[in-house]
Amino acid sequence: MATPMRVTGAWIQLLTDWLDQENLPAPELRTLLDSRSSADVVPIPLWQDMLAQAVALRPGRPAPGLAIGARIQPRHVGVLGYLLLTCRTLGEAMLAYQRYESLFYGQNLVEVHAEGDTMMLRWSGEDSTGELADTVAIASLVAFLRRQLDDPPAPLAVDFPFATPSAAACAAHEAFFGCPVRFAQPWTQVVFPVHLLTLPLPHSDPSMRSLLDRQASAMLLALPDSDSFDRALQQAMVRLMPEGKVTLPRLAATLHMSVRTLQRRLAERQLTWRALLDRTREQLGRHYLADPSLTLGDIALLLGFSEHSAFGRAWRQWTGSTPAVARRQLRGLQG
Repeated sequence: MATPMRVTGAWIQLLTDWLDQENLPAPELRTLLDSRSSADVVPIPLWQDMLAQAVALRPGRPAPGLAIGARIQPRHVGVLGYLLLTCRTLGEAMLAYQRYESLFYGQNLVEVHAEGDTMMLRWSGEDSTGELADTVAIASLVAFLRRQLDDPPAPLAVDFPFATPSAAACAAHEAFFGCPVRFAQPWTQVVFPVHLLTLPLPHSDPSMRSLLDRQASAMLLALPDSDSFDRALQQAMVRLMPEGKVTLPRLAATLHMSVRTLQRRLAERQLTWRALLDRTREQLGRHYLADPSLTLGDIALLLGFSEHSAFGRAWRQWTGSTPAVARRQLRGLQG
């Protein structure tokens, strides 16, 4: 059975930030928003209701979802937002989003489609999350990209499946996106020139890289006689894991050496590639399990597993226990 669509508790804090910007007390809505932690699941109908309550506080304002989406920050997308900031190019960021989207919506929704010189990020009108929620999502996407690029080009077009709104709302949409905005379309989508995929992300926030580097440094405590090669090896593996591309050739390329040389260096340490990968995942997993802000699904993907169940099976093989039991034990030790 398909997982019901939802958003995360981190995402709905967009509304808290918008309420702050608008100087709106909204005690009932704020209480509802604050009742959800960043790791909580928020069903789409509840998210739609929260949005409706918020925009009702500013009646008559055209396209209010645009202003809400414009408040986007990496923390609103949880671990996915920080992972995107580790990417070197916009193309890498798009691929990372596709890989980790289930952290956000609970399922894979967005399709990245290329056609000639254009590319589209889109989902079917049948999968629409509603007029307000779709508007917030697309406005957030464009605002997020604008913050990452020095001179961000405007989209070529933006489409929505809902009916054409008022003239004032249409004008607000086109002013925000800087391109033609079409309504009553079969897709919710943003169209960009395909060359954007090669653009570097010069303003990548180092937050996630810092987290990964700290975890790599902590893992080195398990290596009593670590040297510069050990440190480079651990840091490279930790950074490759969230991309789901931890292979021997990829690791060798990252370290600027041949596969044969890497295998020889591992053999000198009495390690095989598989043993190294398992050991690194287990050690890093312990650090992640001790972090209450990360869900088990987050941890699985950070370790390069395609799904939560694969992480659970590997953890049982390594430790004879489950990630949930390990998390309770780690929290008990911290308490």
